[in-house]
Amino acid sequence: MDRRKSLITLNMNRREQIAGYLFVAPLMIGLVILTLIPVIGSLLLSFTDWNFVAGIDAIRFTGLDNFDRLFRDDVFMKSLMNNIIFIITVPVTIAIALLLAILIDKHVYLKDMFKVIYFLPYISSIVAVAMVWQVLFHPSYGPVNNFLMSIGIDNPPKWLADIDFAMPSLMMIQVWIMLGYNIIIFIAGLQGIPKDLYEAADIDGANVWTKFRQITVPCISPTTFFLLVTGIIGTFKIFDLIQVLTQGGPANSTTVIVYELYDTAFIQLKSGYASSMALILFLICLLITGLQMLAQKKWVNY
Repeated sequence: MDRRKSLITLNMNRREQIAGYLFVAPLMIGLVILTLIPVIGSLLLSFTDWNFVAGIDAIRFTGLDNFDRLFRDDVFMKSLMNNIIFIITVPVTIAIALLLAILIDKHVYLKDMFKVIYFLPYISSIVAVAMVWQVLFHPSYGPVNNFLMSIGIDNPPKWLADIDFAMPSLMMIQVWIMLGYNIIIFIAGLQGIPKDLYEAADIDGANVWTKFRQITVPCISPTTFFLLVTGIIGTFKIFDLIQVLTQGGPANSTTVIVYELYDTAFIQLKSGYASSMALILFLICLLITGLQMLAQKKWVNY
C-alpha cells in the first residue's frame, strides 16, 4: 500500500514538473533563439572582419584587430565621451522627479491628473515627441527662438543644428521624457514610508529639511538605486531620439555608441567591427552596474 502511494506521488510530481517545463518553454525558447544565440554570435563576430551581405563564407578571423582599431577610432571615442556626458541626465532627472513627487504626494490636489500629465511623454511615441521638439527648436521659425528674439536676443542658438547646443538640447528632451516615469516610481516609494516616522520627527521638533534628509532620503534609497541603475543603462542604449533629431550630427557632436554601432553595421556594412563595439558597450554597462552594486551597500537602506 505504501509503495502504491509513493508511486502515485512520484507520478504526480513528474506531471507537475512536466507541466512547469511546458509553461516556461515558450519563454525559454524565445530567450535562447532571440537573445542568447545572437549574443554569442555577436561575441564571435567581434573577432572577425565580415560584411554580412557577402555571406558566411566571407567571414575572416582577425583576432583583436577590431579592438585595437576601435580605441584609435576618433568617432568611436567621441561617441563614448558623448555617452558619458549623457549620464548627467540621470541624476538631474532623479533630483527633479523627487522634488515633484514630494510636492504631488503631499501638497497637490488631483494627484492622479498630475501623474497622467507627467507620464504622457514617457508613454508617447518617441518619433512623435521628437518631431514636436524639432518644430519647437527650429532655428528660424521655432517658437523657442521666436520668443528669445522677442525679448531682445538677436542671435539665439540654432539648438539641434548647433555643435555647442545640440547635445544639451537632446539631454533636456531626455530629462523631459523620463521625468514622468521617475515621478511615478518615487511616489510609490514615498507612499511606502511609515507615517509614524514623520510623526515622531514632528514630536522631536525636526524641521522639513531634517525630515527630508533623515527620513525621506534613506527610506527611498532602494527606489533611487533602482532608478539610478536603470537610468544609466538606458543612457547607453539611447538611439531613437538621436536617429530622429540629429543622426549623430552636427559633426558627430551627438553621436553615441549605439548610433555609431547602427551606422557601422547597417550603413557601412562592417558587421565584425560593429560587433566589437557591442561587446565594449556590454562590458561598460557591466562594469558600471557592478560598481553601483558595490556602492549601494554603503548608502542603500533596505
